[in-house]
Amino acid sequence: MTLLGKLDWSAVPFDQPIIMGTVGVMVVAIASILSWVTLKGYVPYLWREWITSVDHKRIGVMYIVLALVMLLRGFADGIMMRTQQAVATGGAQGYLPPEHFDQIFSAHGTIMIFFVAMPFVIGLMNFVVPLQLGVRDVAFPTMNSISFWLTASGVLLTNVSLAVGEFAKTGWFAYPPLSELQFSPGVGVDYYLWSLQISGIGTLLSGVNFVTTILKMRAPGMSYMRMPVFCWTALASNLLIVAAFPVLTALFAMLLLDRYLGFHFFTVDAGGNVMMYVNLFWIWGHPEVYILVLPAFGVYSEVAATFSGKSLFGYRSMVLATMAICVLSYTVWLHHFFTMGASANVNAFFGITSMIIGVPTGVKVFNWLFTMYGGRVRFTVPVLWTIGFMVTFVFGGLTGVLLALPAVDWQVHNSVFLIAHFHHVIIPGVLFGAIAGYNYWFPKAFGFRLDERWGKAAFWCWFIGFHLAFMPLYVTGLMGMPRRLQHSDVLAWQPWLLVAEVGALVILSGIICQIVQIVVSIRHREQLRDTTGDPWNGRTLEWSTASPPPAWNFAVLPRVNELDVFWAHKQRVLAKQELPVRQHAYQPIEVPKNSPVGFVTAFFAVITGFALIWHIWWMAGFGVLGAAVTLLAFMFRRKDEVEIPADEVGLFDRAHPVEVSL
Repeated sequence: MTLLGKLDWSAVPFDQPIIMGTVGVMVVAIASILSWVTLKGYVPYLWREWITSVDHKRIGVMYIVLALVMLLRGFADGIMMRTQQAVATGGAQGYLPPEHFDQIFSAHGTIMIFFVAMPFVIGLMNFVVPLQLGVRDVAFPTMNSISFWLTASGVLLTNVSLAVGEFAKTGWFAYPPLSELQFSPGVGVDYYLWSLQISGIGTLLSGVNFVTTILKMRAPGMSYMRMPVFCWTALASNLLIVAAFPVLTALFAMLLLDRYLGFHFFTVDAGGNVMMYVNLFWIWGHPEVYILVLPAFGVYSEVAATFSGKSLFGYRSMVLATMAICVLSYTVWLHHFFTMGASANVNAFFGITSMIIGVPTGVKVFNWLFTMYGGRVRFTVPVLWTIGFMVTFVFGGLTGVLLALPAVDWQVHNSVFLIAHFHHVIIPGVLFGAIAGYNYWFPKAFGFRLDERWGKAAFWCWFIGFHLAFMPLYVTGLMGMPRRLQHSDVLAWQPWLLVAEVGALVILSGIICQIVQIVVSIRHREQLRDTTGDPWNGRTLEWSTASPPPAWNFAVLPRVNELDVFWAHKQRVLAKQELPVRQHAYQPIEVPKNSPVGFVTAFFAVITGFALIWHIWWMAGFGVLGAAVTLLAFMFRRKDEVEIPADEVGLFDRAHPVEVSL
């Protein structure tokens, strides 16, 4: 053991041209961005306004940017897998060696779940929930910053594994015994475990923060049944985070103890129990599906009501369905392993509960349809994503009901039929919703709308490409194709895999359209400028403030005496029953002071994680000590708020009279 533990030059894969080429491109891109930022003199601005910000809106935007960047990485892994499977048939071996292919499919799942879907929905909740609740920030602003930067730490460690060492070759759930030291002696599983442990702590802190915010910090008069549906879905999602993520943290801690200290939680030959890992993973894993899906359901509810010009059909039933899903999500986890030895009675119980949980989801779909029925629907980009979701998700849900039958699951388990089903639920259920929310709330965040033409082009590429990419997998799955194949000898599968490859390329076109959309929108931002604060004629409180909102959100906290209070106020103004503008007595407002503690803590978290992965014990101690000192210094801070004078608040509010924008 040396001063650098297990780390030496052999950890860098110089013999892998694809990996080294990718690393080279990433290094050049990062160096170019940093150089441009430095030469333009943006570093002080970024440090002051973004990196050290504890404003929930800035943190939400950073979460979403992180998710979009990692979407590119995760999709690149996906299209590499799809290309390999399309060409590696019969005598052709393709271009990816088996050990690289294994790392790619493991990284793809890990990145898409933990570092794309999670940051995307948490970013939307961060930006929107305090505005919809009519409050100035989340309950714990600095903890919010720490949460984000810990998530970014996990992202960084995962990407470092590309250049130094390797990533796990176990799949994204890292089942033992394959993930145990005997069968995975390299550092790949350690990168997986420490990345997710660090980011998981950040996610858990976010869950605590949002539950506290929603339960304890609503605007005056906003009872639970006056909250927007998005806030209800955020509450349910974060309750699940608080309940589920400690299970994942404990599970990974046990596997780390097995790997580092020779414990035997999951080593069968020493009395461990592999099925305990599988049960605990999916006790977290299936609630995780609803942690991701429920906020997207909230987005669809907001979009359907706003662009139909009607209140949401069945508000109370929507709330009940949301909380029913929250509870029932803990009763279905065993359907992930019907084939692993449970009795027929146990399988039957979980099969029935897996069907029952589809009922509240069906209630939601009908409520969205009835909201649109009879309304004057405006077919904007968010509405297209919502309709595309309903069409696609219903089919994916039906295949889920099919898989809830243990007898059917036995036939298609671990085949690409399951891959098709999972993507048929997660992509429309989460990613479509996140992109709809991104388009819907973008003008509120930046003060100008996104270009509709390129947004619609992106939607149609995604929608068509998605079905081309995954519908063929149902066929090949029924034909017997296992998942995770690096090479196949069955030529009958290849035509279907080639169609799936075409679908992946069409999705790539959609991603390119989204990149063009943001570039075109920035160039034409003056034509797309939102000067009203309410570009969509919205219903909820976030549209009652300026675009983008000030640091304090509201000059005077709104009083809520009914559901959709902003919409109701606008209708009364139109009917001349209320004056459009009220005279306010402005008061000084205290907002949280910026703090570097999140960024600095994450810096030491990366050092600690990297050191533990490579067994550099002195560096790990330094990282832990640095993080502890940083947090202690924050605890003894003398000033944690900044006062905004009443004159400044009034001046801004009078310059942005949103309430007259009808």
